[in-house]
Order: sequence, then structure tokens, then C-alpha cells
Amino acid sequence: MKLVVGLGNPGPRYASTRHNAGVRVLEALARDLGIALEPSPFEDVVGALGRGTLDATPDAPAVAVALLAPHTFMNRSGRAVAAALARLPIGNPAGDLLVILDDVDLPFGRLRLRPAGSAGGHRGLADVLGHLGRRDVPRLRFGVGRPPEGRETVDYVLDPFSAQEERALPRLLERAAGAVRDALRQGVVRAMEHTNRAPEPPAEPPDG
Repeated sequence: MKLVVGLGNPGPRYASTRHNAGVRVLEALARDLGIALEPSPFEDVVGALGRGTLDATPDAPAVAVALLAPHTFMNRSGRAVAAALARLPIGNPAGDLLVILDDVDLPFGRLRLRPAGSAGGHRGLADVLGHLGRRDVPRLRFGVGRPPEGRETVDYVLDPFSAQEERALPRLLERAAGAVRDALRQGVVRAMEHTNRAPEPPAEPPDG
């Protein structure tokens, strides 16, 4: 089984904020796979949890998957992830775990898939790495862009996306969900080349 975790903050206050991009990618993936995210049946796994299957393709077998959105605040995400790994039939986190998170150092909508590394200043990922005691945790970063000059990063990521960004998000979230599917089927290293390229710009509407 593979475990995919979308990082964010709980509750409607934060649902549309930039810091919840990881959860929104997870929700897009859940819709694609027809997996319901429901309160976890495990007392120590605080969050929404769903299980299902990523269908087989001619090149890859079916994959059993679990999706988790921790319902702790961002900087306390690690406990739920560690508990889920203990409760579910997960093998090696270096190959069977993928964490999705927001990234202010990437332009809006850009994706960066990596098999390991530091937290890069992201407190949610830092807490996950700390609880697991390892850095070889695959992660998909979803770019939310840098804050404007004079705006503190901690405030910027807790703001909602702009109206223009919200209009673009459905396409970008679907692309990110597709990147997760590729990583689950092919492995992170094989999926990186396609995922980490800049996306094609949307087609311009015809004149008239």
C-alpha cells in the first residue's frame, strides 16, 4: 500500500488558503480515484483518511492507496503521519509515502517532485521528517509564489488565493494529482522528469 499525505491546516478558516495547497491536491486526487475522505477510524491518526485503488495500466499494476489529510495544525503534522504508517500496511516510507505541500519558493502552480531532502523551511514537512527520523521522504511541492514586497511569508500563506489564481487552480490541481498518480505508478525518480518541467501555458481563446 502507498500512503499519500496532503499537508494543511484544519477547518473552514484555512480551507482556501495558500498553505492548504497540499490538501487541495489530495482532494483532487481523491475525486479522481473515487475515494471518500472520512474521519479516521484510528484514534491516534487525527485526520481525514480514505482508501482505494489506483487502477492498473498496460505498463503498471494496480496500486492500493491510502490518502490522509491530518487535522492537526501544519506544524504538528508528523504525529498523524507516523501513526498512519504504523496502522496501515505500508512497507518502506522511502518508497511508499508521498507528502504534498505548498512552497513559496516556486512560482504559482509549478511542481517539484523529489525523493528526499531537507524541509526547506516548511514547518509541516519538518515535523513529518522529525517524527519519522529520516529525510528520505518523497515529497511533491506545489508552488504558491513569493509574497509581495513588505508582506510577511507567514501571513501571505494564510491568505486565500487571489481570484485570478482560483480560476487557474482547477487545471493546476489536476496536473498535480496526475503527478501523484505518475509517482505512485512509476516511482518518484522516473516521474520527476515530466513533473518538474514548467507546465504548458493554457491555450488562448480564439478571437471573436
